[in-house]
Amino acid sequence: MNIPHFCVGDLLEMKKPHPCGAKTMKVLRVGSDMRIVCTGCGRDLTLPRVKLEKAVKKILPAEKTEEVSK
Repeated sequence: MNIPHFCVGDLLEMKKPHPCGAKTMKVLRVGSDMRIVCTGCGRDLTLPRVKLEKAVKKILPAEKTEEVSK
């Protein structure tokens, strides 16, 4: 079983879109409860790590997302 590794600043592509239509979330805090923010509307969510791991489709590491934004 592959356990995903989350870091602060990572962008997460979700399996289902947020009600605002955005499919990406940014990690603000890691731990047993994960704090993420929607990149579309700015909604702040705190989810249990297990629930978030099941909802994530792909992790875009913070280093790669910084290169794209430059």
